[in-house]
Amino acid sequence: MKIEGHVAIVTGGGSGLGAQTARGLAALGAKVAVLDINGDGAERVAGEIDADRGNRAIGLRCDITDEASVEAALAAVRERFGPVRLLMNVAGIGSAKRIVGKDGRAAPLADFRRVIEVNLIGTYNVARLVAAQMAALEPLADGERGVIVNTASVAAFDGQVGQEAYSASKGGIVSMTLPMARDLAQHGIRVVTIAPGLFLTPLVAELPEAVQASLAASIPFPQRLGKPEEFAQLAAAIVENVALNGEVIRLDGALRMAPR
Repeated sequence: MKIEGHVAIVTGGGSGLGAQTARGLAALGAKVAVLDINGDGAERVAGEIDADRGNRAIGLRCDITDEASVEAALAAVRERFGPVRLLMNVAGIGSAKRIVGKDGRAAPLADFRRVIEVNLIGTYNVARLVAAQMAALEPLADGERGVIVNTASVAAFDGQVGQEAYSASKGGIVSMTLPMARDLAQHGIRVVTIAPGLFLTPLVAELPEAVQASLAASIPFPQRLGKPEEFAQLAAAIVENVALNGEVIRLDGALRMAPR
């Protein structure tokens, strides 16, 4: 599918990989809805896009775990730009808690539940609501009606110490990629998941330079942290390549995470 002229939703678009994905899609001619639990961040990124590209973006606060919040955001996007053809599910949270802590206590169940709720259930929630709208649209070339790109992590495959919750949530996204693509094939909607490795997000950028260098040294090639622009480039390539469907793509420079 050609990106130019279509409407895209980017969850988690207020910062990091999501923000760069929103900018990249806008640069290729899409009208972009930037959704984030941080409404100020979403509006800031949308404002930056508008400053560069004209009236091509809208920033909205959205809780991806809440059905009513997502439905309200979708209604606002449709009213402003029209029907959505592209969904970039980038929103997510991290967690690092050993199942048994150094104090001998079990990890809090609430933490595990929250990560699953946001990363896995939130991704599914947005996907199902957007897919229902896409399925009602007129097909484009090759019978396409829409493209959904979800975000997992290499932690889905190489989870480190303390990453039970995060790995489980991202592993769930990996596992539902193929059945979701098969479910939506009849509607001409493709589903692909990106599993990024170590990227230079705002959170990582706050780490000491020595820590950043150590992380980069663990990546075979290129031996540096991934650039958000590279994530955005892959997301755009997925949209434009009709043959990509039901696949999980690692974007990690051949990284395989060590236990810790």
